[in-house]
Amino acid sequence: MNAKHQTEEVQMTEQFEAGEQTSEISIPSPSDMTSFKSAESAGFVADTTVVKTASRSWQYTSNNSQPNSNQQSATDDASTGFAADTTIVKTTKRSWVHQPSSAKQGIIFTEKSVDASNKAKTQKQLDGAIALAWSRVKTRRRPPALTPTRWVWRLAGSYHLCQPTQQLMETAAWRFASAGRMVLAGWAAQKASEEAGHDRLALLDIQSMGYKAEAVVKELVPPAAATLVNYFTRSVQARDPIGCAGYSYTMERLAMGIKEDYIQRVEALLLPNTHATRCLRVHSGIGNDVGHVDETVDMMTELTSDERVQVARACYETALLCFSPPSEDYISEEELAHVLKALEQTNTDEI
Repeated sequence: MNAKHQTEEVQMTEQFEAGEQTSEISIPSPSDMTSFKSAESAGFVADTTVVKTASRSWQYTSNNSQPNSNQQSATDDASTGFAADTTIVKTTKRSWVHQPSSAKQGIIFTEKSVDASNKAKTQKQLDGAIALAWSRVKTRRRPPALTPTRWVWRLAGSYHLCQPTQQLMETAAWRFASAGRMVLAGWAAQKASEEAGHDRLALLDIQSMGYKAEAVVKELVPPAAATLVNYFTRSVQARDPIGCAGYSYTMERLAMGIKEDYIQRVEALLLPNTHATRCLRVHSGIGNDVGHVDETVDMMTELTSDERVQVARACYETALLCFSPPSEDYISEEELAHVLKALEQTNTDEI
C-alpha cells in the first residue's frame, strides 16, 4: 500500500470512528405524478435521494427511472431464545448453547434500557458511513423510467436479494456462536428468522403481474442485485463475518426512505387488481425495517469500538454498491419485453 492509500485509509477509519450527525437519509417520491420518475439500483427505488449531515448535504434527482423459491415462513424452530445465563441460538438447521462467565456476555435484545447517548452515537457512526459513500459517488448516468415491465425487473432483483438471506444469516450465526460472540450470534439468528420467506413475496408479486414467477427469476438476474449478494456472501465467509451486520443495516436503513406515497405511485402504474408491492411494503419505511434498524443499533451498542468501526466500514462499502450505477448498460425496455413475452403465465400456473 503506497503512502497516499495509507493516508486515505487512516482518514477513512477516523471518519468511521467519529461518524457524522446524520439528520436525514431519505428516499422521497415527488408529489407531482406527471413527473414521476424512479432511480433503479440494487433492489430499492428512489426519485430524489437526500443525504443530510450536520456539515453538508447531498441530493441526487434522477431524470429517468432503474435458488430455492419454496422458502417457508419462519416457525418457532427458527428463533433466538435466551434463558438466564445460558444463551441458546436456534435456527432451522442448528442450535448452540453458550454459558458465559457473566450474565452480560450472553444478553442481547433484553428488556434492559439502552443508553440513549450511546445509541445516538452508534447510529451517527453508521449513518455517517453511508453519507460518506453517497458523497463519493459521482455519476451522470441516469436509469430508465419505471414502467410495468421494468417493475418486473425490479421484483426479480428483490427476489435475488431476499432468497439467500436466511441461509447466509444462519451461517453467520453459527460462525459467531463458534467464536463465542453471542451478541452477534443472537442477532444473526434473529435476522435469519425475520427474513425467512420474503423471497416468496417477490414471487407472488411477479405472478400477480401475469408472469411465471419461477421462470422470470431464473431468466432475469439484475447485475446490481447480484453484486450486492456477492458482497453479502463474501462478508459472511470472511475470516470475521461482522461485515454482514453493516450490509444488513445499510439495506434496511435505505429501505426506510420508501414511504406509502411512493408505493401508491408504483401501484398506479400497474393494471387494476394487480398486487405487486407486497415485497416492497415489507422492505420499506412502513414495513418492518424501521424496527429492524432500531434493533440493530441497540445490538451495536453492545459491541466494542473496534467492532463498530468494522461495521461502519461495511456500511460504507455496501452503500457504495447501492449508490453506484451498474458497470454495463441498463437492460432496454425492448429486451425486457421480449424476454417476458415468453414467460407470460397461463391460468393454470401457480407458485
